[in-house]
Amino acid sequence: MQLAVLAALCCLGLRLALGVRGAPCEAVRIPMCRHMPWNITRMPNHLHHSTQENAVLAIEQYEELVDVNCSSVLRFFLCAMYAPICTLEFLHDPIKPCKSVCQRARDDCEPLMKMYNHSWPESLACDELPVYDRGVCISPEAIVTDLPDAPHPAPEGGTRGERQGTCLGAGGGACRNVRSWGAPHRCKCKKVKPTLATYLSKNYSYVIHAKIKAVQRSGCNEVTTVVDVKEIFKSLSPIPRTQVPLITNSSCQCPHILPHQDVLIMCYEWRSRMMLLENCLVEKWRDQLSKRSIQWEERLREQRRTVQDKKRTAGRTSRSNTPKPKGKPPAPKPASPKKTVKARSAQKRTNPKKV
Repeated sequence: MQLAVLAALCCLGLRLALGVRGAPCEAVRIPMCRHMPWNITRMPNHLHHSTQENAVLAIEQYEELVDVNCSSVLRFFLCAMYAPICTLEFLHDPIKPCKSVCQRARDDCEPLMKMYNHSWPESLACDELPVYDRGVCISPEAIVTDLPDAPHPAPEGGTRGERQGTCLGAGGGACRNVRSWGAPHRCKCKKVKPTLATYLSKNYSYVIHAKIKAVQRSGCNEVTTVVDVKEIFKSLSPIPRTQVPLITNSSCQCPHILPHQDVLIMCYEWRSRMMLLENCLVEKWRDQLSKRSIQWEERLREQRRTVQDKKRTAGRTSRSNTPKPKGKPPAPKPASPKKTVKARSAQKRTNPKKV
């Protein structure tokens, strides 16, 4: 039991927590989630359950839906919500499942739920979950198998590509035999072209000139790239001109980079953390490219100003074109003849009838 827990701590890069009393991570005890790619969680979860015992009672209502296999990602999504993965880098903000995972589970299973007069629960709403290329989140596709040096047979009752094991080594060693969830056994990174169209559509939040110092595996599903920042062309929050970590929330490092490379990086910030994600742009450093990136940023700002001006113009137009009430205004009511009555009564008093 102790060896299993120690291996799990190694696999999630939590060796530093061993020396801390009351470490917030705990072994997953929810039966539905015991075969997830992670085996350590923390409470409270994303549904605000303070203990796993409370989470078990809540997640049991979805057991029949999981058993009918209405969606291949439903179990993964539920466990990511009820037993979120616990990592050293995100102790205070447990990693949420990606919005796309929630949408797939909802779109697959909601038709079946409606047949029994049920709808997708508001507590599992997809709108508030992070988008993969804009923030930190977890999805089945982001968890791939790093093949070991020698082949390992599938466990009893398992299938090919679903080998389950532990993490070998310490200090960011290679994670082996992690359940692949149907992902490819090697990383296939999409090339992002350095063009104006890419820059305008991606809307990156930071652009820096940096030198790669080290690439470290900080967990089975995380890679940390340490860079030495040389120049800062754009940022949402202050970036020190020192060594800073760039976080990749996947076991695949995309875009793929190596130490000692001098590069221009365009990517996103998430809660003051600098990310390095698949849709980010990393190019070998060239002065010409850096000058082009400055021009692209000017075009992006012009585009934003144009959109804001159009919105203001549309607002003023809608206010000026307020419809006027139709029909003629009502005619004023005639004044009551109070003065005439008073005059006649006064005349009667001044001219009494003769007897």
